[in-house]
Amino acid sequence: MTLEAQVKIVPYDPAWPERFAALAYRLREALGPVALRIDHIGSTSVPGLAAKPIIDVQISVVSFDPLETYLIPLHRAGFVHRADNTELTKRYFREAPGGRRTHVHVRRAGSFSEQFALLFRDYLRIHPAEALAYATLKRQLAGQYRHDRHGYTEAKEPHSWQIIRRADRWAQRTGWEPPQSDA
Repeated sequence: MTLEAQVKIVPYDPAWPERFAALAYRLREALGPVALRIDHIGSTSVPGLAAKPIIDVQISVVSFDPLETYLIPLHRAGFVHRADNTELTKRYFREAPGGRRTHVHVRRAGSFSEQFALLFRDYLRIHPAEALAYATLKRQLAGQYRHDRHGYTEAKEPHSWQIIRRADRWAQRTGWEPPQSDA
């Protein structure tokens, strides 16, 4: 098993936002107005949250079709389309071989999956106790599923849905809306 295939949770790295900013600049240059939003999502987007050291980027587009609208610029920017992705609510890209580990999720603007990622992130950003509990769970599961990324992800899922239920109640009380795009 390669080190990349191992599940490893590391302490929060204050360089993650800077890495995202540099990446987002490159993506904005490549995609222009095709990208309605470019957002830092996932655990590395939550200050203080332990995470796998992988920057997750969400790019919001009007439509998945035609694919070439964003596929060609993303390829030019050094990303590889993972056409084998089974999640039909996104188009998925990864770093080129040898590049720093990056996940690029292209989603339709306004879709549930786009909103889910933003709400989850924003809720954890302003609820540090929730973020801490989530980090604790992730460390525990990483130990249990060190060589099984799929098992790790599946084991996290019930807790993630509990968080999103609380986040939805919070959003209803506060009138949460996605903030301005990160890039």
